Amino acid sequence: MRVLRHRAGGRGQSAPAVAARRWLTDWGPALPLIGLGLGVLVVPCAVILRASFAEPAGGGVTLANWISVLGGRSARTAIGNSLALAVVVATIALIVGGPLAWSLARMARGWRALNLGLLTVANNFSGIGLAFGYVAALGSYGMITLGLKALGVGATPPAPTSFWGLVIAYEYGIVPMFVLLTLPAMSLIREEWWEACQCCGAGRLQFWRHVGLPMLAPFLGAGWLLCFTWAVGLYGLPVALLGSSRPTYPLITIDMSRTMMGSLFGSQRMPVLAAVLMILAVGSLWLYRWLLKRGTNWL
Repeated sequence: MRVLRHRAGGRGQSAPAVAARRWLTDWGPALPLIGLGLGVLVVPCAVILRASFAEPAGGGVTLANWISVLGGRSARTAIGNSLALAVVVATIALIVGGPLAWSLARMARGWRALNLGLLTVANNFSGIGLAFGYVAALGSYGMITLGLKALGVGATPPAPTSFWGLVIAYEYGIVPMFVLLTLPAMSLIREEWWEACQCCGAGRLQFWRHVGLPMLAPFLGAGWLLCFTWAVGLYGLPVALLGSSRPTYPLITIDMSRTMMGSLFGSQRMPVLAAVLMILAVGSLWLYRWLLKRGTNWL
């Protein structure tokens, strides 16, 4: 009887009510996450984009903010320095992290777990702590610097405020990130393929040129893009090494910090620079998805 009453009650409901109940059943658990995404991602991005095109007096929409900011030498220098630094950092991470990920994928389970733990710790160690570690190791009175002087080696580590000093500091956290991002893709290369190439008379160089690298290239490129985007948007580490008042190597994030702390450049400068970072992030994400889709064709 209860089943019949339930069915009768369900038949009495209108089609929109049934559709609404079904929609709530399917999407109800995800509504808090969707609301959080709208609150912390979509709405702030929309506000920043609106502010970047807003007139200083308010009310209108103009391109004068973009022309003024991007036409200035300081903003172009900061954007160019950030892009150059990110390209070098991501490329070094690719060159160093690719072989490390391949070696880690071929390790025994115990050694792999140990190295994964170390890489995870290094990946999460950044900001002020990483800057202090760099100064303590490679600063003017750092442990490695004093050790080289004691051994009579004339080599001097780069200054923390120089380009290569920033590259070394960035690599400490970005190389482990690249290894962790590309490690799952290393399992795509099977030993049977290498044995088949050997049976056909191919060497290791030919195997990597025609089989290994074409398969791993989309995943390595995707990891490079994420490391590039991460390096462009870093804030805590460059501020700790360069300072935020008048840095010797200006970056876009430090320029945004200076704009927020004072009204030296005007109130429209920070939204424009933030919009530039958003455009870079969206473009990198689109390329990342495209590369992963291309890489999954091998699966």
